[in-house]
Amino acid sequence: MDHDTAPAPAMAHALTGLGLNLLCRDVARETAFLCAVFGMTAHQAGRDFALMRTGTQLFQLHSDGSFAAHPLAALLPETPPRGAGIELRLYDIDPDMACTRAAQHPDTMILQPPTDKPGHALREAVILSPEGYAWVPSRRIHPSV
Repeated sequence: MDHDTAPAPAMAHALTGLGLNLLCRDVARETAFLCAVFGMTAHQAGRDFALMRTGTQLFQLHSDGSFAAHPLAALLPETPPRGAGIELRLYDIDPDMACTRAAQHPDTMILQPPTDKPGHALREAVILSPEGYAWVPSRRIHPSV
C-alpha cells in the first residue's frame, strides 16, 4: 500500500493490531519533531493529520479540531503537557543521537538524559515532545539472555 496516496477508508481497513493516535494542537510541529529527532517518516502529513512510521510500525497524529465531535475532546487539557502517565517507547532508536537532535529542536525538553538501565539492559532517555508526550528512545546495552 502506498501510504502517501491511499484514501482514508483503504488505510483504515489495512490497519491491524494495536493502534496509536495522538491528539495534537499543532500536527505539523509534532511531525517535524518526530522526523528530526527520531528519524520517523511522515505520510499524508497536513494541518489536521499525519500517518507516522517508525520501523514497521504506523501510528497517527490528529489535530484537536479534527476530534471536535469525539468524546475525548472534552477531556483535553488546556495547557501541556499531554499524555501524562504514558511512555511512548522506541526500542530501535539511539538515545544519545535522539538527545543530541532534541537539544537542537525548539519546544523540546530532555527529561532524562541517556542513561544505562542495567536492570533491563537498555540505554534510554526520556524526551518530552512539543505536544508534551514522553518519548523513550532505547537501545540494548548487553546481549540478550
